Parts: sequence; structure tokens; C-alpha cells
Amino acid sequence: MEVTRKDIDKLNAEITVKLTPADYQDKVDAVLKQHRKNASIPGFRKGMVPMGVIKKQVGTSVIVEEVNKILSDELYKYVADNKIDMLGNPIPKQQDRIDFTTQKDFEFTYEIGITPIFEIEISDKHKFEKLVVKVDDKLIDQNVNEIAKRYGKMENADTSNADDMLYGKFQELNEKGEIKEGGIYNSSVLNLASLTDKKIIKKLTGVKSGDTVVIQPAEMGNANLVKSWLGIEAEDLAAVNGDYNFTVEKINRMLPADLNQEFFDKLYGQDVIKSEGEFRDKVKEELENSFKSNADQLFNREVQDTLIEKAKVELPDEFLKRWLMVANDKPVTREQIDAEYDQYALGLKWQLIENKIIKENGLEMSRDAVVEHTKMLIQQQMAGMGQNFMDDTELTETANRVLQNQDEARQLYEQLYQQKLIALYNEKFNIKEKAVSYDEFVKLAEAKRK
Repeated sequence: MEVTRKDIDKLNAEITVKLTPADYQDKVDAVLKQHRKNASIPGFRKGMVPMGVIKKQVGTSVIVEEVNKILSDELYKYVADNKIDMLGNPIPKQQDRIDFTTQKDFEFTYEIGITPIFEIEISDKHKFEKLVVKVDDKLIDQNVNEIAKRYGKMENADTSNADDMLYGKFQELNEKGEIKEGGIYNSSVLNLASLTDKKIIKKLTGVKSGDTVVIQPAEMGNANLVKSWLGIEAEDLAAVNGDYNFTVEKINRMLPADLNQEFFDKLYGQDVIKSEGEFRDKVKEELENSFKSNADQLFNREVQDTLIEKAKVELPDEFLKRWLMVANDKPVTREQIDAEYDQYALGLKWQLIENKIIKENGLEMSRDAVVEHTKMLIQQQMAGMGQNFMDDTELTETANRVLQNQDEARQLYEQLYQQKLIALYNEKFNIKEKAVSYDEFVKLAEAKRK
């Protein structure tokens, strides 16, 4: 057997594997003997079928199977032994048709993409601005009220307010403002708090049961909301336009829960919070942590853009495009690959950069750390649902069950790696913090995402 490598350029190479009968014949013979032992053919006793008959029936397929096994094993052994850092997987190179019936010697060539070599510097030479959201009393009041409503109780109201739920019927109108014959007619619920158009909210505020308001559903919300309101399918959305009657049948209002000890215990556990002042402090802390997480995500995106630009990572683009076509579960065209490749390449470049940063800075991740992180998330989720807390043993068992799911485990590991990377950036980069209000943060975040 002979395995050789030919470098095409610094990002592309070919690996050729040459096989002779000495490399595969013993394994082929062993498989054929097993076939003969198990073969049941009329006219012959079991295990006594002539080998010539066995070879005629399955000989070629056995050679193909065993040669492919050897090829795969030797190819990846060569890659491992020679520490070749590949992108994607080897692609068989087109070659003359192989006749496994008559050929004895075989030669197979595979194209491979090589991981690029590049340098990345994590130092104070890189300057960044990080936003810090100021949590003021207005924001705290707003969130305290929202949490209290979440755990409050529903009651009927005579006249609607701007955050009520209106139960009623949508009825499509024609160009004359009359009920459209055969038009859409559907009972639904309008949650005014979910609407963003102030004019629509104002129009639906102050109405009573039995009142009819003329509105345009298509202008009021996203596609999913419009589908739900009108009871239609996605393919019918394009035809939705013009006016509709909305006749109010019932108004529901969520009354906020009382800020008492029972409420605090339900949210955070027995006697963790003992007063409204402590509750407001806790809400402030949670808001600050949430905004910090959002600001970190925005900051991380800027870091990615900057480091990708600075590193100038080159990729074996043509190889990767061919590999994506081969590796895709569903049939795809080259045009589809070309259209999506730039985004894929950007993600791959960042993955290579991120892995290099993690390796060079020793950002190890232990299983115990992931378990503790998972336990914290479970506690937060339970608190948000007003459920009782588990003891540590039960919590640990639950976390380990969650981590048995590969997708969940991958996401949790990625979350922790992101935390470690953010901590490294905070330590190494030249970062200037900028305090902004919540509204300013939203505007700046939207602008930076564009």
C-alpha cells in the first residue's frame, strides 16, 4: 500500500491511495469464507457450496466493500498521523472508471481543503465602545408592573384601556364599507399590549362591549398575528388588505398581583425577598444583568467583525463549495451554494478565529462548570414560571438529564464559551463604556445590526 500527498497550493491538496491485492485479498477471502459457510443454495449442502459459485454471486461486491473500508481507514489514518488540519471532508477526485471485476491494483485520489494559517492578536491595540444601559425608576416601575400583571388575575371591564384584551369578531368590508359577501369572518382576541401602532391603540381604547371599530389588520401586526386574528392560512395573507369591522364582545383586564410576601415567595422562594424595596432592587439587578447580556452580544458582534477583518483568513473556496454540494442532505444546485456561500464562509472564518483564541488563551471548559451553569438556568426558568425550587441533588440530576441531549449540551457549552470570551475581551481590549438610556440602547442596537 502507498499513500502520498500532493500540495496544490497552501489551501488545497490531494491524497492518493494505491492498493494491491496484498492489501485487501486476505480480508476479501475471509468474508467470502463466511458467505460460503452461511450460504443456502439448492443442490448444495449448507457450507459446501463451491467457492467459485460464491465468488460469482458476491465476489465483486465483497471486493468493493472491503476496498472502500480500507480506503476510508487508511485515508483518515494518514490525515491523523500527519496532523493534517482539514476543512470539511475529503472529496473523491473524478478518475477513469474502475472495473472491480477485472482490476487487481487500485488507485484513488481525494481532494482535501487545508485549514488556513493566520495570526490573531487579542490586545489593547483594539479599541471598542460598550454600551451600558441606565436602569432608572421609570424602567423599574414598568417592569414591576409587568411582573405583577403576569401573576395577577383577569377581570371583565366595561371600557377598554390601552393594555386590555378585546374579544370580538373580524368581518371583512368591501370598497363601499359594507359587509363583503363571502368575505373573511372570524372570532378572535386583540391583545392591545402587543400592538405597536399608537393610532390603532388609541382607536381601540375607550370602546365598550357591542362597539364596532373599522381597522386594517394587515397594517397592525406581523404575518403570524394577522393569520391568527383572521383565521387564515399563510398563502391567503397576500390578499389581506383594506378595512375590517371589529365588533367588541368582551373586554378582559389583567389586574396586577398585590406586592406582598406571598407574591415575593412565589417569585423567589421563601423569605428571599421581604419587602417591596427589596423586590425593586431585585428587579433592577435582573434588568441590569439582562441589558449587560444584550450589550455583550452587541459588543461580541463588533469584535467578530473587527477580528475577521484584521485576520484576513483565506479559505479554499472552490473546494468548500464542492464539498457543501456533496455533504448536503438534500440536493442543491451550484447556484444555491454560490448564493449562500459568503454567509457560510463568514461563519466559518469566525469559527476558526474563535477556536484559535480559545486554544491560545487556555479557555478550558469542564463538565462541572457546564452542570452548574445548567442548574442556574433551570432555577431561573422555574422562578419565571412561579414554581417551587428543587433541592441541590434533584437540580443536579435534572441538569445532567438536560445535558444528555446533544443539541442542548452544545448550546450550553457555547453559552459558557461566550462568557469566557467576553471576560477575555474585557481584560485584553481597550474598551470605553458609554452609558445610555434604554430607548437610546434600542436605537443604537438596531442601527448597528443593519
